[in-house]
Amino acid sequence: MKRSALLATLAASVVVASTSAFAQAPGTVGAGVSTNGLTQFKDERTGKVWTPENVSKDNQTPQQQAAMPKTPADKAFDPSAQSVATQVVVQRPRGNLMGTVPITAGPTVPVVVIDSPWLQAVPQQNWLTVVYVTNNSGSVVDPVVGCTFTNGGRPVQDTRVVLSPAGPGERWGVPVYGPPVSTFVDRVTCRILSPA
Repeated sequence: MKRSALLATLAASVVVASTSAFAQAPGTVGAGVSTNGLTQFKDERTGKVWTPENVSKDNQTPQQQAAMPKTPADKAFDPSAQSVATQVVVQRPRGNLMGTVPITAGPTVPVVVIDSPWLQAVPQQNWLTVVYVTNNSGSVVDPVVGCTFTNGGRPVQDTRVVLSPAGPGERWGVPVYGPPVSTFVDRVTCRILSPA
């Protein structure tokens, strides 16, 4: 298997297999691809643990490994090696009405909340997250969500998501597209921008 194909498969597997939520500031939710900060993946079939040190280097001496040219796929394991300008994108996705919830907005419950983001690489396309937006009020609101896709703590895309009006108590599932999968991403953080 070619090195880049193996790394792409490994990255996609890590994204799907170990996406988790991280502690955030109030009103912010996030998801990433590593629960413990380590860039490793255990193959459940063979039991082999893949790390940056052994991916596609099983049968090579240290000298052969050092002589290998660095490919763009190697940057998945070295976020500081990726140099991309942060893109700012505005999206107006069509959400899916998931149902309704009781009207609970008040002094201790925000008018609009978001939850349950996850991060996934859509092969040959873009990074994708889905956020769930809930209108806790008895009024129609026009929510705006901000999502930041990062790699090693460095932003690679800031996305402003303008949603369709949400009726009283409505809960919507909304897809948010990140940068192309050729840009490495290890985390997405989303927050409500409006209403405040």
